[in-house]
Amino acid sequence: MSSKSYLSNFSKKKIFLLSIPVFFSNLAIPFVGMVDTGLMGNMGEAKYLAATSIATSVMTMVVWSFGFLRMGTVGMVSQLFGKGEYREIVRTLLRNFLISVIAAALIILFKPIILNLIKYFFTTSVDTQNLIDTYISVRVFSVPAEFIIYILVGFYLGIQKTKISSLLIITFSILNIIFSSFFVLSMNLNIFGVALGTLLSSYITILIFICFTYFFINKKFQIILNFNKILIKSKLLKLFNINFDIFIRTIFLTFSFLWITYLSSKLGEDYLAVNIILMQFIILAAFFLDAYAFSTEGVVGFTIGRKNKKQFLSVVKNSIQISFFTALCISITYLILFKYIVDIITDVEILRFISYKHFIWIIIIPPVASFCYQLDGIFIGASQTKEIRNAMIISVASFIFISIYFMKYFGNHGLWLSLFLFMIFRSLTLSYFFTKILRKF
Repeated sequence: MSSKSYLSNFSKKKIFLLSIPVFFSNLAIPFVGMVDTGLMGNMGEAKYLAATSIATSVMTMVVWSFGFLRMGTVGMVSQLFGKGEYREIVRTLLRNFLISVIAAALIILFKPIILNLIKYFFTTSVDTQNLIDTYISVRVFSVPAEFIIYILVGFYLGIQKTKISSLLIITFSILNIIFSSFFVLSMNLNIFGVALGTLLSSYITILIFICFTYFFINKKFQIILNFNKILIKSKLLKLFNINFDIFIRTIFLTFSFLWITYLSSKLGEDYLAVNIILMQFIILAAFFLDAYAFSTEGVVGFTIGRKNKKQFLSVVKNSIQISFFTALCISITYLILFKYIVDIITDVEILRFISYKHFIWIIIIPPVASFCYQLDGIFIGASQTKEIRNAMIISVASFIFISIYFMKYFGNHGLWLSLFLFMIFRSLTLSYFFTKILRKF
């Protein structure tokens, strides 16, 4: 496969076209979360929504902490793709598969510790805690498959095959919705059914796409998969360093959202349930805007691999501008549809009432957050993992400090103000480190 066909100017139009399939796949992910929230939010009792909030937040932290399996794959694969080193792309893929299997096995082994930590940090009723235990005891076994999905998505983004990466995520998400809805609505399995739906859909998805990827590599790269030169110390060390930095960065990021859930639980189960509803809007916007970040990751790595500084700067400018404009459109859409969507998600009147009082945060956060989302993608594509790690540590530490103070004096609005400022901190710290990328040219 020749990389010359990609040597065109990456205009706003080209970035948008690359991002279109990622839009649909990224929308599918939060839509699954909204369906799960809707299924639990209409059970008639807040405990189901509260349990889903805590359990999914914890599992999201665990799984997203290994987001380096996607992000590290994108950065390395895209740069190798720019250089035309296709055999090394395949070896990188196989090395990450090996890492994912080991990491997933450890997480399953540590399940009892995860459950004990939840009991220690979250104050809930006995019924809610039992529901949390049920969810995690099932969901934890989907981790190996979810990690492999991360790697495959990273591979296809790295070689700018965004349609295939999107099809993979959409397949996983649709299967998840179908299975979860069936188990909850038809089988009356409530939270167990939601977790079981994720488990089955993840394994079916990887069976399909591992087979597809084998034949794709064989045909497009004219390479037959083998394990020769996989366990090379220098290559594994480089991969470890990149992955470890992203791992630390993602740990801090996912902890920040778990921290929101933790502080929400201190305000009571009603506020906990409300905040998980409101976070669905933030997550929906984030995944939508991340379409630009995801498609930019591969393009940035490609321009660095080709040592084309002019093209790189064009990508940065165009992607940030189009991301901000899209965020404004999202905010306008939320302004119009907010109450309607909340009413669909839950039928509990007190939860609807409290949600309405916080809609302003849902409107103003997406445009501000668009900058840090896009900068994340640029740094990941450039494999500047040390910088995104340091930027995230500084931002999360600041967020934790101000959230405690603001929530004390302004309640739940203080918590949302802290989240708003957190997005600004992320943009400012990444902007400070931006010149490090330019040294690659």
